Amino acid sequence: MEAYSVFRDLAIIIIFAKLFGIVARKCKAPQVVGEIIAGLLIGPSILGLVQQTDFLVEMAEIGVVLLMFSAGLETDLKELLKTGPVALAIACAGVFVPLLGGTLFYMAFYGMAPIGSEKFYTAIFMGVIMTATSVSITVQSLKEMGKLKGKVGTTILSAAIIDDVIGIIVLTFVIGFKSPDTNPVGVVISTGLFFVMAFVVGFIVYKIFKKLDERYPHTQRIPILGLALCFGFAYAAERYFGIADITGAYVAGIVLCSIQDSSYIDQKMEISSYMIFGPIFFAGIGFKTSIDHLSGSMLLFSLGFVLVALICKIVGCGLMAKICRFRTPDCLKIGVGMMTRGEVALIVAQKGLSVGLLGAEYFTAVILLIMVSSISTPVFLKLLYAKDAAAQ
Repeated sequence: MEAYSVFRDLAIIIIFAKLFGIVARKCKAPQVVGEIIAGLLIGPSILGLVQQTDFLVEMAEIGVVLLMFSAGLETDLKELLKTGPVALAIACAGVFVPLLGGTLFYMAFYGMAPIGSEKFYTAIFMGVIMTATSVSITVQSLKEMGKLKGKVGTTILSAAIIDDVIGIIVLTFVIGFKSPDTNPVGVVISTGLFFVMAFVVGFIVYKIFKKLDERYPHTQRIPILGLALCFGFAYAAERYFGIADITGAYVAGIVLCSIQDSSYIDQKMEISSYMIFGPIFFAGIGFKTSIDHLSGSMLLFSLGFVLVALICKIVGCGLMAKICRFRTPDCLKIGVGMMTRGEVALIVAQKGLSVGLLGAEYFTAVILLIMVSSISTPVFLKLLYAKDAAAQ
């Protein structure tokens, strides 16, 4: 292949990804859904306009690292600490119930698997995908209704942040345990050591960035150094601790989320991510989504996967909210608000594909889950708030 043909591929990816992203947004669906569909259309499965290359794979990896860094930067630690124990309890239930539900659903569909087998880890990984929460659509819906600053809105937002942190930690453990050469105790120790390192180094880095931010506010050197920190943490996570690079990138974002210019760093990161790395990552998901295996059985699995994922979030988060003494209508709102899935679910699925835990055919189920949850959540939230207002 000619060296310059990569420019043709990039042009095709960017044009189709943005065009389909706009169409998806017009249809009230997340823009990423359109970008994934664009990748499926122009990829090997349908039109074959673009082929997956090592260069595109590496660009997509940068894209996912930037996405997780941005997610860390958007974390509000003060809000997180304010709702603390209640949000933590709801987040834990929102991870445990879908993790168990996804694992059991896969085994019920394909049969029980002995512990330690390939099938066993795939079953657990289907549950890991279900643990992810994408709160952006819920936040937008609550904003429109003027309910974001209330107790329920704050709880949903904080629980979703903690949910993603726990989900990424679970992902790290599952990937570590999957390797036949891995010592389970070693995985626990490595993960613990990484977070100890992240806390110590992160505290020092935070102090340095805070001083730089005070001396050189709103200057480009701040986001440039932030980007270097992101890549450094991502490299250290994989190279020295054997855990996912996205975990390192996410932690790097959390380290900087409390400095004054965190939103400025995120804004600069967004330019690169929105224009090139993001579209390549999400279109790359479409490239890897195989429709060759889209049989009646796989379609049935996908529908069941979506149903179980939605119900498990509502049940897990709603019941824990009830235990934490929320009113029943508010428990339903919290459960529904937590059931949206988005970029994190895609990132987890992509990671599973790269390490051999997930087949490309299962991306159909993941994409369907994102589409259904993203469209249904705002509708259900509005109905629940309207019903609650009428009852009062």
